[in-house]
Amino acid sequence: MTLFLLLALVSAIVTFVLSIVVYKLSHKYHLYPKIRERDVHTRPTPRLGGIAMFLGILVAFGVAYLISAHFAPLRMLFADPQQILAILGAALLIVLVGVADDIWDLDWMTKLAGQFIAAGLVAWQGVQIYSLPIGGLTVWSGWISIVVTIVAIVVVMNMINFIDGLDGLVTGVALIANGVFFLYSYLLVRDTSPTNYFNLASLIAAILVGACVGFLPLNWHPAKMFMGDAGALLVGLLMATSAIAITGQIDPTAINRSELFPAFIPLLLPVAIMIIPLLDFALAVFRRVRAGKSPFSADRKHLHHRLLDMGHSHLHAVLIFYGWTAAASIGCLLYYILPVYFGLPTWYATIFLITSLLICTIVTLAPLGRRKTGEWVSQSAPAQIAVLHQFDPLDEAAAPATALLVPTTTRATASAAAPAEENV
Repeated sequence: MTLFLLLALVSAIVTFVLSIVVYKLSHKYHLYPKIRERDVHTRPTPRLGGIAMFLGILVAFGVAYLISAHFAPLRMLFADPQQILAILGAALLIVLVGVADDIWDLDWMTKLAGQFIAAGLVAWQGVQIYSLPIGGLTVWSGWISIVVTIVAIVVVMNMINFIDGLDGLVTGVALIANGVFFLYSYLLVRDTSPTNYFNLASLIAAILVGACVGFLPLNWHPAKMFMGDAGALLVGLLMATSAIAITGQIDPTAINRSELFPAFIPLLLPVAIMIIPLLDFALAVFRRVRAGKSPFSADRKHLHHRLLDMGHSHLHAVLIFYGWTAAASIGCLLYYILPVYFGLPTWYATIFLITSLLICTIVTLAPLGRRKTGEWVSQSAPAQIAVLHQFDPLDEAAAPATALLVPTTTRATASAAAPAEENV
């Protein structure tokens, strides 16, 4: 665990320092696009944060390689480095595509082609969906496994990219989701392979958590810099890769079949940590296809836009996304931790999950309740009371007496001047 935390710290420090460098260079050379109609921010902001995140991740992997000679678990992981090199090569490709899109606004076909090539590189080097840890169930083999893996990676990349619309949104969601996934992958592999629990999935998750921690200070509202498509696609690529890598790092038969819920966690947890991006992605694709548009055409109807339209502030909308992600991912993780480490029944996890999701629902819909209450109060108030509240009570009491004292010609002149004053 200490080694994972050390590498996460390296990733965080390097990402933070390079984020400041990229931020200053972006302003010096005006490397930021114009504000688009669908954007929430109101001033031009650099979008090249993904470069700093990628370099932080790259340095962390480099440090892991340099110290692998002194640590047996790391040495075994880097003994066959093709998979790690393929992941880093795919990350480099996707960052280049993202940076090009952030600067020149590529068409969606070019971006999608780059995503498929990057995902294909990862799958080609053996990071594939081979099996599910449920009684040794084999999903597919051969080229079908490669195709399914590529499609899964591309979908996750676009899911993350779709929700990247508010300051700190993707960074915080990825931080929470990968933190929970790191803990799960670490505990699962340690339980199933006590002699070697340093695995690729945990390594990717830990380093990605560090990159998110390092970038969040510059991405917090009001954001000084965005991660852009380069960062969002990079985060999606690594999240999908770490989830897929876990299927090849554990022994499926080692899962206790009598524990039904823990056995299904490898299926449920990736869905739980991606529940908000998955929902937003599905709704966006359905909405655009139904309108006869490309699924990748941009609009201002994502979930974070809808939260703002409901009346939530920018910060509240981001925190609501954090809450939904934490509730779903932690609740799902408890199905594994409670029975295995504390001997508690899984219904404790069910209570936590239902309660937390209910709280998130209430907080999310709160503006609608306040709006309905305001409408009811305004509609139920008598008309004369509504008029009286527009004036000061003393002025109101003095109005009849004043009317008697003011000459008729003066009142007529004031009445004639009133419309002209309104026009001004």
